[in-house]
Amino acid sequence: MIHIKLPDNSVRSFDHPLTAGDVAAHISPSLLKEALVARVDDNLVDLSHSITKDSTVEIITRKHLDALEIIRHDTTHLLAEAAKELYGKDIQITIGPAIENDFYYDIAKEHPFSPEDLEALEQKMREIVDRNEPFIREEWAWDEAIGEHYKTEIVSLYRQGDFLDLCRGTLYGQSRQSL
Repeated sequence: MIHIKLPDNSVRSFDHPLTAGDVAAHISPSLLKEALVARVDDNLVDLSHSITKDSTVEIITRKHLDALEIIRHDTTHLLAEAAKELYGKDIQITIGPAIENDFYYDIAKEHPFSPEDLEALEQKMREIVDRNEPFIREEWAWDEAIGEHYKTEIVSLYRQGDFLDLCRGTLYGQSRQSL
């Protein structure tokens, strides 16, 4: 049996491994729909994270104090996807963290971005959000994951539709509905 302790100190028991998303769904289907991530034993994880042992689990929604940072993090990946769709092989994605009051993504490009480029990026981001494609964590062998030469030290990979992004941290969002 796997025992899951929830924030209200209640305990739910399961006779099989489950994901953080499964815990949210077990509590309430509407909670799963609102969930951004989960905190499992004090670690933020995506909803596909497998729970195989007794754990403390908190489901994080957009109303949570940590939500804004999570949404900013997810938005960095959205910006990278938009840039790749617009500029393809003419750019290299570098590093894109969420920061205290915003987010950014460094992008190597031969010519600086113009105000028109920024408008096009924003529009493309909106189009991608409208697709509502899920963020999916994938684990690849190191030699398969290399491609963005600025990211050779980063090992996590997330898929957003056809776009793949290497990320050293956990991508939090289940879908772009959170943005």
